Amino acid sequence: AEAVTLLFLLSPFQLAALERQVFDFLGYQWAPILANFLHIIIVILGLFGTIQYRPRYIVVYAIWTAVWVTWNIFIICFYLEVGGLSKDSELLTFNISRHQSWWSENGPGCVRKEAPMSGIKGLDSHSYVSVIGCALEYRYIEVMHSSFQILLAV
Repeated sequence: AEAVTLLFLLSPFQLAALERQVFDFLGYQWAPILANFLHIIIVILGLFGTIQYRPRYIVVYAIWTAVWVTWNIFIICFYLEVGGLSKDSELLTFNISRHQSWWSENGPGCVRKEAPMSGIKGLDSHSYVSVIGCALEYRYIEVMHSSFQILLAV
């Protein structure tokens, strides 16, 4: 009975992490993808450790929860541009690409307009994308995601 109760308590952790993982994949946000993956694995280990009473797994889960909260605080600071952080930097993509949050172009109410770059032709040419009419700026959506993760962790 305790294991079933624990399973229902941990399922919001898993669902929230999986939802976040999907949107980070859509935005090619590699650092959050890695963090979400680790979070999912460690939550599973924490569940297993609790059900089987494996104290080491429970300790790993407890330590990871502190790291997870710290990571989400960093994400909040990143998108709110606290200190020297800039939401326009390539930090979350490990400087591999210029991708941003998927929500930056696909948020609620956003209208995305593409205009091909003049003078550049070929398969590798990129379009200029402008986004207007967003009901909520993408950085606030990311902040809400991280705040919800902190709330679940606490």
